[in-house]
Amino acid sequence: MYLISRRAVAVVYGGLRGYHDESFGYRPPPKYEFPDYTSEQLSNRHHNAALLRYVDSMRTHGHRAASIDPLDLIHRDDVAALYPARYGLVERGKKYNVDGILWTKRVGEANEGSEMWTLDEIENHLRSVYVGRIGYEYMHSPSKTERLWFSHLLESQKLPKESDKPLLEVDQKEQKRRIHELLAKSEVLDHFLQAKFPNLKRYGLEGGESMIPALDTLFSSAAQGGIQHIVLAMPHRGRLNLLTDLLQYSPTALFHKIKGGSEYPEELGAEGDVLSHLVSSPTLNYDGAENPIKVSLLPNPSHLEAVNPVALGKTRAKQFSLLKTSPEDCQLGDKVMCVQLHGDASFTGQGVVMESLGLSNLPHYTSGGSVHLVVDIGYTTPASGARSSAYCSDVGKAINAPVLHVNGDHPEDVVRAMDIAFRYRNYFRKDIIVDLLVYRRWGHNELDLPGITSPLMYEKIAARKSVPELYEHKLLSEGVLTQDDISDVRLAYRSHLESQLSQVSSYAPSLSSAPMLQRQWKEVSWPSSPSIKSSSLSNSQIPTGVAKDLLKDIGKTSVWVPEGFELHPKLVRHVKNRLTSLDKEKGLDWATAEALAFGSLMKEGFDVRISGQDVGRGTFSHRHAMLVNQKTEGVVVPLNEALGADGKLELANSSLSEFAVLGFEYGASWERPTLLPIWEAQFGDFFNGAQIMIDTYISSSETKWLKQSAIVLQLPHGLDGAGPEHSSSRMERMLQLTNDRYTEDETDPRSINMHVVFPTTPAQYFHLLRRQMKRSYRKPLVIVGPKGLLRLAASSSSLAELESGTTFKPVLQDPLANPSKTKRIVLLTGKIYYELIKEREARNLVDEVSFIRIEELAPFPFTQLRETLELYDERLQDLELCWVQEEPRNQGAWTHVKERIENVLEEVGLNSRRNWLGYRGRKESAIPAPGVGKVYQRQQKEVVASAFEDL
Repeated sequence: MYLISRRAVAVVYGGLRGYHDESFGYRPPPKYEFPDYTSEQLSNRHHNAALLRYVDSMRTHGHRAASIDPLDLIHRDDVAALYPARYGLVERGKKYNVDGILWTKRVGEANEGSEMWTLDEIENHLRSVYVGRIGYEYMHSPSKTERLWFSHLLESQKLPKESDKPLLEVDQKEQKRRIHELLAKSEVLDHFLQAKFPNLKRYGLEGGESMIPALDTLFSSAAQGGIQHIVLAMPHRGRLNLLTDLLQYSPTALFHKIKGGSEYPEELGAEGDVLSHLVSSPTLNYDGAENPIKVSLLPNPSHLEAVNPVALGKTRAKQFSLLKTSPEDCQLGDKVMCVQLHGDASFTGQGVVMESLGLSNLPHYTSGGSVHLVVDIGYTTPASGARSSAYCSDVGKAINAPVLHVNGDHPEDVVRAMDIAFRYRNYFRKDIIVDLLVYRRWGHNELDLPGITSPLMYEKIAARKSVPELYEHKLLSEGVLTQDDISDVRLAYRSHLESQLSQVSSYAPSLSSAPMLQRQWKEVSWPSSPSIKSSSLSNSQIPTGVAKDLLKDIGKTSVWVPEGFELHPKLVRHVKNRLTSLDKEKGLDWATAEALAFGSLMKEGFDVRISGQDVGRGTFSHRHAMLVNQKTEGVVVPLNEALGADGKLELANSSLSEFAVLGFEYGASWERPTLLPIWEAQFGDFFNGAQIMIDTYISSSETKWLKQSAIVLQLPHGLDGAGPEHSSSRMERMLQLTNDRYTEDETDPRSINMHVVFPTTPAQYFHLLRRQMKRSYRKPLVIVGPKGLLRLAASSSSLAELESGTTFKPVLQDPLANPSKTKRIVLLTGKIYYELIKEREARNLVDEVSFIRIEELAPFPFTQLRETLELYDERLQDLELCWVQEEPRNQGAWTHVKERIENVLEEVGLNSRRNWLGYRGRKESAIPAPGVGKVYQRQQKEVVASAFEDL
């Protein structure tokens, strides 16, 4: 069974050798030897159709009567579909042939003779499977294979017979002692923190302690199943319990943080994050596993569920090197697994959940299946006011994910559910959801009073024993534990916590545990490292040029067409134009410069991934990095097929998502410092669907979590009459998110959290892309990209501007400037430059007006701007200066550059400001651009004319 057709995969992956369906992420599930229906069994199904309907109804509706709610608050009607009489089955003692209807054989068992069961036996067996403390939902799957897999696994494993690999039944003392230890330690930690820090918001796990053995079981099953790395995403609830009880986080470090200390060494300059966002990446050893398993808990913001796509991207990226080097030996999902924890309210309420689920089975985005654990802990708002569905997990049915609902009061059922979940994920490599129904003993935090709004619920909660106490009572009655055993576990852990607390005064965070020293990042410098000399960090000094012959070779390869390949007629001209521009060594457009940047990086061993909607072709039909055969729809990616580079280009045409897709790419950038990850918005405005990701991750991860990233946001921008939502990348928001300094003395590119640029030539774009990888450190880059310039002849570049010895220039001087005759200097950024030079020529003011383009807005190029202004020597004192932009005054770059430009003017001696004309452009507006064509044209003419006013 393929998740998508071979043809569909070929179209998206086209030409990426070694990256097709079979070897990069898609394969049929391994052969599962469950008994299939024989012709006799099929005949029996028709003969006993009423019995078949009854059995299928139990499979479909059993969860509706299952005892899954620990507080028994879920309203349950009597489920008529679960009674045999509804189907005309009333003879309780009559025996029925269940062959082909009910699974009565396990793997490897002989299928000899017909199985005859009484109606009572059938009903009792089905109720023991489907109406217990685990409720199963899998019959909604359109896949017959998946439905058969579940029904066979559940029904045959419930039979009192031996099996080579039975489902996890907790019947050994060691397993039960392990569950008890984890439950008890979780409760002891919560009680300890409450006693020592009574005013602390710790978001404890009281009521939901079974989450810990659930994850312990999942990690153990995964390790035994060959998984070597788990990428774990979770919100705040129970995070401290998981960290200290299972993920080996130092209690001393925890107490140090609670007391106001930093989780990182002070010399690294991190400002850190709150207690409930701490992380750990331990290596765990489990019996029966050939190798240990590493669990990486990701940092996350307070915006619930935002971490999910980041985890997916990191999971896929972690597998990339394995798949790239030995696809025959390692399939997607073999070694690495994503595990996502959710709260019930956020799982249904946050749109990023649905966006992330939508990526789960897509080419270029699937990571081999995730296990979702929803800690159904309730919220201040009751479920009836928090969602429109019966279960919080119902959103998962959009991708046909199976759901296991399990009662958190019964830890042994919980670990059984997790064992089943891993088996499904590892077999089908698809997502599965475990809905863990628990409760919270306190409110949203320990200082909350939830009884004010939910009095009946909290009256029940206050009167009941805790989950660990209930399990201890069970184990006492079974003779697994004695009272002394229980006391010993609790006292030993409490003593350990006391000892750890006593060491806080002498504790200091270790540099060796800092994220930037993780294995794959050891060759990348930390931006504040003294080993990086400031002189080598000047933006104009990073070597990004490439030898001419190599550029020509890459450029020609980028439009290579295989023999017999039927190219679209319009692309014939595209190929011809590129080859002509390369031969003449001038007239290179933006798509050509981009291809040269990609190819040259690939030649140096870097991988490139560009993601977004229609990125293969390009939103503005300009890129054409993938070519589609017009007869067969086969796809070729020339740079992968013909360049012969170690690096690979991945063109990930995405779903119509911004939040999750950008998060996915950002997660990949955390894992692979040798990857150039680009997210391209169809229009710059559309980044606002991903604003949360930009605010809470891209702009702040280095400061909060010491995380570097080379993520590139390509945001097509420019007023061209397209209206309010197709004009602006909101660069003012991006600039406001930077920590860019206000004076030259304070500016060091290492200290700026992300760079914002507005390039006006293909050569500048080329150097920016290469600079991302050629620097010894990594920074996010926001490219306020051109739309109208993509094919503008005036905006083309020569090959010489890309050759060895060239580099990105943060400030561009007017190539026609005549400093001896200039009367006015116009400072600006972006594409309006080309309208201004055209108007200048029409007004015959070439000598009188000079244009200086600020190509990099953050970090602001104080030095380069000062040096450019000083070219005008002593005449500078007599010149007029102004800033011109096409964006409204309250938008665009003006609010960011105003004070910084004025500081530069002081540096060059323009203290009186008499010749500083300030802002020229549109007035303030509530929208980025007018939607009425005539209004736009009038405004644009006025903006352009303002640059020449009074001359």
